[in-house]
Amino acid sequence: MRILLILLFTFRVNAQQQKVHATVYNAVPAQTNSDPSHTATMFDLDLKNPYKHKIIAVSRDLLKKFPYHSKVMIKGTSYDGVYVIEDTMNKRYTNRIDLLINLDMRIGSWKSVTITKIK
Repeated sequence: MRILLILLFTFRVNAQQQKVHATVYNAVPAQTNSDPSHTATMFDLDLKNPYKHKIIAVSRDLLKKFPYHSKVMIKGTSYDGVYVIEDTMNKRYTNRIDLLINLDMRIGSWKSVTITKIK
């Protein structure tokens, strides 16, 4: 029984956690679409300080495991913390997330980031 509980706990944690490649993006037409003030879920961004919303975009392959409006913990970047999934990345990307930052913040790319769904 004890082994079964350990296996179930391990599966449950792993089912809601994944290693991904993380990058950053800005709310500008060159990095979004022609309407940078709204995310894929039509969340209305404050373009003067979009980072305050703590939003990430996920690659489309991650949407089943981490659907829109999910709260997630990000670890392994310069911007670790709790974020909400409100945007989608271009279809050419897989196993990847993009953190929305302000224009004056430092860019970054991290290859082994842990994303964990928070209930």
